[in-house]
Amino acid sequence: MATPQATPRRWFVAGDLNGFFGLVVDNLSILGFIAAALIGIFGFPAEVVFARMFPGTAFGVLVGNLIYTVMGRRLAARTGRDDVTSMPLGLDAPTSIGMALLVLGPAFVAFKQQGMDEQAAAIATWQLGMASLVVMGVLKFILSFAGDAVTRLIPRAGLLGSIAGIALVLMGFLPLVEALRSPVVGFVTLGLLLYVLIAKGRLPVRLPGVFVAFVFGTVLYYSLGAAGLAPGFHWPELAPLRLVLPWPTLGFIEGLPSTVPYLPLLLPFGLLMVVGGINVSESARAAGDDYRTRDILLAEAFSTLVAGFCGGVAQTTPYIGQPAYKHMGARTGYTLLTGLFIGLGGMLGLVSGLVQWLPLAVLAPIIVYVALDITTQAFQATPRRHATAMVLGFLPSVAYMLAIKVGNPGWIAPENFARLMTTSDGHGLPEMAVIITLGNGFIITAMIWTSAVAAMVDGRLLRASAFLLAGAALTLFGLIHSVHPQGGIYWPWTLEGLPRVLSWQFAGAYVALATLLALLSLQRDAVPVASDQDAAH
Repeated sequence: MATPQATPRRWFVAGDLNGFFGLVVDNLSILGFIAAALIGIFGFPAEVVFARMFPGTAFGVLVGNLIYTVMGRRLAARTGRDDVTSMPLGLDAPTSIGMALLVLGPAFVAFKQQGMDEQAAAIATWQLGMASLVVMGVLKFILSFAGDAVTRLIPRAGLLGSIAGIALVLMGFLPLVEALRSPVVGFVTLGLLLYVLIAKGRLPVRLPGVFVAFVFGTVLYYSLGAAGLAPGFHWPELAPLRLVLPWPTLGFIEGLPSTVPYLPLLLPFGLLMVVGGINVSESARAAGDDYRTRDILLAEAFSTLVAGFCGGVAQTTPYIGQPAYKHMGARTGYTLLTGLFIGLGGMLGLVSGLVQWLPLAVLAPIIVYVALDITTQAFQATPRRHATAMVLGFLPSVAYMLAIKVGNPGWIAPENFARLMTTSDGHGLPEMAVIITLGNGFIITAMIWTSAVAAMVDGRLLRASAFLLAGAALTLFGLIHSVHPQGGIYWPWTLEGLPRVLSWQFAGAYVALATLLALLSLQRDAVPVASDQDAAH
């Protein structure tokens, strides 16, 4: 009888091709949206995106997939099984899109407003993106050893509700608007994606549904454009393609000071990836592949750090779909193929070339689908009795979206915006100031609100009070509810005038509710604990 180590195993099987197509399309769609958002929405120089940001980002995907391929083959050798499927790794959709829309794009605009020319602002933004990845990678590395403690401290509703709010409001609505700027292409592509992914409908060709939707939407876009039937159509201006090696650089050090105002976004981004890594490890274990959770998390953190050191701006993560790839028949070859295609393609310019030909009206619908899927999974994975608590966590994302739009100088002149921030109608604080303050730090705010209400539902009033007191402390320093329009942090004693009033009023609100809940907890059986069955009626 052959020992497990002596059993020969093929590097590739037929199912690896299906897995390769699926994983590559996921990564290309995210890279495409990053490029389309930065270049199309914020006017970012294409050369910096394709020649500086993309090679390092793609290199992180290569490194992570190589590590997961080795881990899969080792697991197969150790167990003597031929059906082991590697953990899929790629760019994380919510945080990558969040980096483009909430960090890199606004930072580029802010640098230009400070007097930098376009090229200097783009380089400063790139360095900020590198530094952001290093910050998130270090956080993920540290939390790899404390992931279970994090999941015990923050309820699932708090973790998933915060990301679902980003998904529905920012990843769902904003890309939907971009898709419908070319209505025929955007709506048809979205409908086709929903047909193949939600309705599980059949296509007349035996190809991955997302791949077919991309090709069909792209052909439709250029066909309508060539016929003069697409508003605002123009042929892409291709950046020159050349070999760019993602050498390690210390440029991220110059970007570290610029990360401070964005820490309320970056720290939750890193935390969510650790929790996601724990969840996907459990998912793979349930499918029969028992990977060590800490190894999965450390590999994820390492690939993110490598990307950051080499110029990348989007973090990597293991994907939740490992059982789906196993069902496709994929084993360990698909992650190797994906890593080589994305990594080497990013260095050679092939990925940039593909991305430049994918129109935003085709890319945006897949992001809308991802947003819908994330929100749906959040409700499915959260106890039903916590559903209302999770929905409450969506509201700070709405405030942040409004802040993005009304803070756009193209919509409201800066002097008018400043007046709205300070003018009261006699019924309390200025409404625009409240919207901006509520939106700043919205991810952590959502975690605190949802966690506190979930604790109330579970009858743990002192725990809810503790979450609220933490919110008060974070408010005082601007980590949430920053009174600075750009969301910066500060020492509370440096504030004066209306900003000081806003900060202390918001912090006082948290303290007041925390105190009230602590007093209510003195009652016997203050809250009848509801079951999921009770919540359904």
